[in-house]
Amino acid sequence: MNDGCGMGPAVALFRSLADDTRLRILTRLAVGEARVVDLTGELGLAQSTVSKHLACLRDCGLVDYRVQGRQSFYALTRPELMDLLAAAEGVLAATGSAVALCPTYGLDTPAVSR
Repeated sequence: MNDGCGMGPAVALFRSLADDTRLRILTRLAVGEARVVDLTGELGLAQSTVSKHLACLRDCGLVDYRVQGRQSFYALTRPELMDLLAAAEGVLAATGSAVALCPTYGLDTPAVSR
């Protein structure tokens, strides 16, 4: 890892992943492509919420869509993203509750504006 210079893209990637809704969408898309209506039904979210988060994930290059007739099917652009999330699960398992109890980013910390 470097000394902090040039970390902007990594920071942006992890910020894009730092939202429960976006992680849920990515995890669902890892199974296969889906339409907004599929995601709203399966995840129990409003259409506007799903669309907003898909736009963010598209802007970050993590998902894209294909049009078929009048429907858009969203899919992961980088399947290796799931390897990154699996590695994160390994880190979380190894650190126990330290991350959850972190005074800055822990579970009881008020949400930061996104």
